[in-house]
Amino acid sequence: MKITLLFYLTLQTLTAQDLMNPEEFFKALETYPENYTAGNVITRWIDGIGYRYYWATEGLTASDYSYTPSASSRTVYETLEHIYGLASMLAHTAEEKENVRPLPAQPKTAVDLRKQTLALLLTAREAFSGKTAAALEKMVLTINRKGKVMQFPLWHLFNGPGADALYHIGQVVSFRRANGNPIDSKVNVFMGKNNN
Repeated sequence: MKITLLFYLTLQTLTAQDLMNPEEFFKALETYPENYTAGNVITRWIDGIGYRYYWATEGLTASDYSYTPSASSRTVYETLEHIYGLASMLAHTAEEKENVRPLPAQPKTAVDLRKQTLALLLTAREAFSGKTAAALEKMVLTINRKGKVMQFPLWHLFNGPGADALYHIGQVVSFRRANGNPIDSKVNVFMGKNNN
């Protein structure tokens, strides 16, 4: 009986993980967190970041990736690399891991960059899900920059990498529009799903 129950629970866990495909999860925000715990509020905030990132990067062309409005600005691809670093900071902090800077490695292709950024956002949302205010109060944002370790209150996650990610996702939206490839006009960031 115990083995059967264990097998069933393992199968249920695998099925739930399959449903949490990061490339599909942020396509639409279909459900709300169950309640307003401190962690769930952060989860919903990350959902908004993920939804915006998903649609800002959906259908980018080679021309879009190389687009920059000026010689002194990042290209869209370089901006996406930066967003990847910000998403890694959200995920590592949520998992109470150290953020190593510079990043040890980054994805090598645009497809992998998008896939791994979405996966990091999903990791962050899941790690924060259900956390209480008391649990969050004990968390810190830890940065290891070339061996120098610095710790900051969790508040810096919001005004730092989280807000910065939203800022740069907006740049991607603006840059691709300027390059002649605007995001899908059905995207509705207020509703968290596309209009019919």
